[in-house]
Amino acid sequence: MKIKPFEVEEWMNAYETGARYNIAETCVNSVSLDELFNITGVDKAAFLNGLAAQRLTYGHIEGLPEFKSGICKLYKTLQPDEIVTTHGASGANHHVFYSLIDPGNRVISIMPTYQQLYSIPESFGADLKLLHLSESNGFLPDLDELKALAVPGTKMICINNPNNPTGALMSKEMLMQIVEIAKSVGAYVMCDEVYRHLTQDDEWSESIVDLYDKGISVSSMSKVFSLAGIRLGWIATHDKEAVKAFLSHRDYNLVSCGMLDEAVAALALSGSGNILARNKAIVRENLAILDKWVQETPQVHYVKPQAGTTALVYYDLDIPSYDFCLDMYNQTGAFVTPGDCFEQPHSFRLGYACSKEELIGGLNAMTDYLGTL
Repeated sequence: MKIKPFEVEEWMNAYETGARYNIAETCVNSVSLDELFNITGVDKAAFLNGLAAQRLTYGHIEGLPEFKSGICKLYKTLQPDEIVTTHGASGANHHVFYSLIDPGNRVISIMPTYQQLYSIPESFGADLKLLHLSESNGFLPDLDELKALAVPGTKMICINNPNNPTGALMSKEMLMQIVEIAKSVGAYVMCDEVYRHLTQDDEWSESIVDLYDKGISVSSMSKVFSLAGIRLGWIATHDKEAVKAFLSHRDYNLVSCGMLDEAVAALALSGSGNILARNKAIVRENLAILDKWVQETPQVHYVKPQAGTTALVYYDLDIPSYDFCLDMYNQTGAFVTPGDCFEQPHSFRLGYACSKEELIGGLNAMTDYLGTL
């Protein structure tokens, strides 16, 4: 199997650890175990002693029950047996395609989005069709174009809500229109929902799995719950045949997730309300800081994000984005992701959910750099 280089991940791998101001990071400011105990109110000694006493077996092959019960609280209609746990959302995305897509199947994916959603099905020999999102439309899908692409026999429509890298957010009404298009051809709708719940208001964040019986939700503990280090994600769907395929293929490439990781995830989800309150406060305060910077910086513009942790910022300079981002990194230590990683030239993706101090320091460094051009 041949697959295109994963542009975002290769960029992050090469430069992230040396950054002075890491405003490319897409997780909400990560927490330590000590912070997690404080947030959830769980007794640290009792939890760690219980963990230390366990034999390190495979654990619950299909997922720790407490972890899966915690996941169910994030949805309206989901049951534990409709969840397949994975190694992060990246493992979940890959596993969905690995389990369901055959050569020649029509798969429709939006762009820009996380590269997995189009490069993996393409590598499997899918009949890939791209639905390009535009700045003029607020980076929301053109449903007439989607309808034209969704010919009879279409296997899957792939979306990302909230969107990475733009922060665009599809409403329930738009999601239902996508569902109707999918229903008309019998297609799955796979939605990468790793930033779901990180909204700028207090309305419920809809999931595709609650709106469509062939909806597939992919998410993780990394972005929303600030726990990328435990590498846990999941696939959720009401479709029994899909669940059967996921579990069958899982025996070949996963077997089970780590029992220690799942215990930490269950701990976090036991206090999910407190973590979400913390993280929503971070993204709301920091987006206001970013928005003020964009409005005051004449060389840049963007469509203001509605949710998530990322923004796609365009600059009015005739410099390729890789050159722009690398030169700025070398001169100032400010680290962002080139827009060309998402096939969006003359732009960069910025992650604004780090600490407020790091965000302000990074934006100030960018201002200084732009002043030299």
